[in-house]
Amino acid sequence: MLPSKLSNLISPFHMKLKHFLLMFLYFNTINAALMAKVRVEKDIAYTTPANGKRNLLDVYYPEIDGKTKDVLVFIHGGSWDSGKKNIYWWLGRNFANKDIVEVNINYRLAPAHRYAEMAFDAAAALKWVKVNISKYGGDPERIFVMGHSAGGHLAALINSDPEFFNQQGIGNPIRGVILNDSFGLDMHEYLLTAEKTKQTASFLKTFGTDHEVWKKGSPLSYPSNVNSPYLILVGERTYPAIQMQSRRLYELLKAKGQPVSLELVAKKKHIGMITQMVFARNKMYRLILDFMAANPGIKKPA
Repeated sequence: MLPSKLSNLISPFHMKLKHFLLMFLYFNTINAALMAKVRVEKDIAYTTPANGKRNLLDVYYPEIDGKTKDVLVFIHGGSWDSGKKNIYWWLGRNFANKDIVEVNINYRLAPAHRYAEMAFDAAAALKWVKVNISKYGGDPERIFVMGHSAGGHLAALINSDPEFFNQQGIGNPIRGVILNDSFGLDMHEYLLTAEKTKQTASFLKTFGTDHEVWKKGSPLSYPSNVNSPYLILVGERTYPAIQMQSRRLYELLKAKGQPVSLELVAKKKHIGMITQMVFARNKMYRLILDFMAANPGIKKPA
């Protein structure tokens, strides 16, 4: 049985995130000279037609110098019912300043849309990146995906359930997955055991009430399908469900012989796992860049 306090998971997510990020807006001016090296193209539609602002993405990229760069696609969190790419401009700029082409995406949200539509959007964004990222100096054979919280769920799901890239008519383009304090790796377990509150009720708007759908929407249902390296980052003080399910995914992939690393980040809670990356020198960047450099990924059949 999961602790009852888990039912409050992520409920204050965006209130805390907004307050934290307001404290750091001064980075726009203090780091202006450094940021001037970064090119940005915003609000690019990755589907035709786009669903309002929800099927848009932003590309942050260093000056094009003829050398192809690794690509990182970031999927934001927010309990599947909130959040937007614009909040994470600093993530794009920090990675671009580290010679990475970084892409932030929006996707459709609950309650109007269910998890499968969100995963469809994430896969569509990856397809756009695969086809177009070379225009920004990115290597279409070196696409990594990172998600925080619910975004980690979507990153892991599209990488493990082939349905979503099959719907796009492409093979899985992901070379490696970075899960940053991912929530929802096993929604079946969570929804069966968590205390019923307003927060867990909101999750039912994303996953419905069918237990088989809960299993189908859980990345932990598909470990045998994983063929990409994983870096699993977990806050030492995050929610027990995240710790337990992240550890289980690590053990399953390790037993399968799949390249996987689990890093417990000292003293960090759930929201702090992403907000710490406002600081360009935060150690999370080194963990992620080292993972990307060490894992060229497995070539997919043509």
